[in-house]
Amino acid sequence: MRNGLAFPARDGLTIGFAHVAYRAAEKFAARRTGAAHFEVRTLEELERRAREADVLVVSGLWRNALITSAPKLRFVQSFSAGTDQFDKALFMKRGVRLASAQGANERAVAEHAIGLILALARQLHLARDNQRARRWRGMIGDRALREQELSGKTVAIVGLGRIGMRLAALARVFDMRVIGVRRTARPELGVADQVVGQADLAQALAQADVVALTCPLTPETEGLIGPAALAALKPGTLLINVARGKVVDEAALLAALADGRVRAAALDCFPEEPLPVDSPFWALPNVLITPHTAGETERYEQNVVDILVDNIERLLRGETVLRNQVV
Repeated sequence: MRNGLAFPARDGLTIGFAHVAYRAAEKFAARRTGAAHFEVRTLEELERRAREADVLVVSGLWRNALITSAPKLRFVQSFSAGTDQFDKALFMKRGVRLASAQGANERAVAEHAIGLILALARQLHLARDNQRARRWRGMIGDRALREQELSGKTVAIVGLGRIGMRLAALARVFDMRVIGVRRTARPELGVADQVVGQADLAQALAQADVVALTCPLTPETEGLIGPAALAALKPGTLLINVARGKVVDEAALLAALADGRVRAAALDCFPEEPLPVDSPFWALPNVLITPHTAGETERYEQNVVDILVDNIERLLRGETVLRNQVV
C-alpha cells in the first residue's frame, strides 16, 4: 500500500501494454501469471483503455495526463531504461509506483556500439555508398584516409554504467585502451584503464581516438558534447552516440564533422525523432545513422517482461522496493 492505495490481488489485476511496435503481451501471456491483460498500439487506444489498467507497461506513448484518467493505476513499468518522460512528482502525489527497464538492453546497446565503432573504423558506411554507386574504390596511398585497426586505439566511454561497462569489456577484446567518464571518478579494475569524473571530461576526450556516449540524459549531460568538448578532441576522432540525442549539441557536431575534428560519427539518437527529412545529417558521407534501434532486438520484449513479472510479484507480496525503482 502506498498513499493509502492498495495493490490488487492477482485475480483482480489488469495489465495494459502500450507500444507502437513491441509485442510484449504475447511474452507475458506465456508466463501464465493469472493476471488479465490487454495491448494497444496508439495513444488514442491507450487513452480509451487506461482506466481499465492497474499496471501499465509503456514508454513513448505515455502522457502525464493519463495518470489522472486512470483511477485504478498503481504501477507503471517503463519499456525503456530512460524515464525522463514521466513526471515523478505527480507519480509520488498520486501514489503510483514507477520502475525503469534498465538492464533490458544493456547487451544489445553495447553490441550495437561496438558494431558502430567497427563500422566507422573499417569505413563500412563508405563501402555501402560505393556499392550503391557501383563504384570499385581503388587502393589509397594516403595512410590517413585508409581503414583503421582498433588495437592500440583509445576509446573514451562517457557514461560508465551498465551499458558503458559492457562496452568497455568488448573494447578490451579488441585490445583498445579504455578511459571511462562518470559523474565521480572511481577505479574499475579489469574494466577500464582509467576512470575520470565528469569534471575531467576534456582530459579524457583529448586522449581518445574514439568517443562513445552511453550516458543517461540528465540536466548535467544535456548538451555535454558541445563546442568546448568537441574542441578538446584530437583531429580525426570517431564519435558514437547510443545515449540520447540531447547529449550532443547538433550544430557544434556539424561544425566538427565539417572541419575534420570529428572524422566520422555514428548516431543512433537525435534531439528530434524521427530525424526530419531536411536534417543535414542525412546527406553527410561521414555520418552513419541508425534509427534509435541500438536496444531493439528479438529478445527485448522478453527482457522487459522479466523485469515486469519480478516487480509484480514483489508488489503482490507487499514489498516496497522494486527492481529498477524510480518512484
